Amino acid sequence: MGSGTSIGRVRGLGSAHEGTHHWWHQRVTAGSNLVLMTWLIVSLIRLPDLGYETVQAWLSAPVAAVPMILLVVSVFYHLRMGLQVVIEDYQHDESRIVLMTLLNFFAIGGAVFAIFSILKIAFAVTTTGAPV
Repeated sequence: MGSGTSIGRVRGLGSAHEGTHHWWHQRVTAGSNLVLMTWLIVSLIRLPDLGYETVQAWLSAPVAAVPMILLVVSVFYHLRMGLQVVIEDYQHDESRIVLMTLLNFFAIGGAVFAIFSILKIAFAVTTTGAPV
């Protein structure tokens, strides 16, 4: 493959042409997490109280529910990419595939559960008494 030197043995085994794409996605999701978390904190501070009825009324508006869903998607995608890098860097045997599969199930499952919860609260019928 090469002249027998270290660089000669490595030549041709370079980038899988995925690193830049992955790096940009991590930076974009980090930026969106920062913006959306700032929006969430400011929005929650502006509410008169954090009771179920108040939060449900706030989250039932599309201007609140849509950014919350975007925040969930961004956070779980960022989490998945970051943990993927850790698994790829430190796991070098067959368990890497199992861990990547579990990571994908966890990220997708967590995001779906959170989005379902947001939609359930947003579309809940308001009644007097106990929350639905």
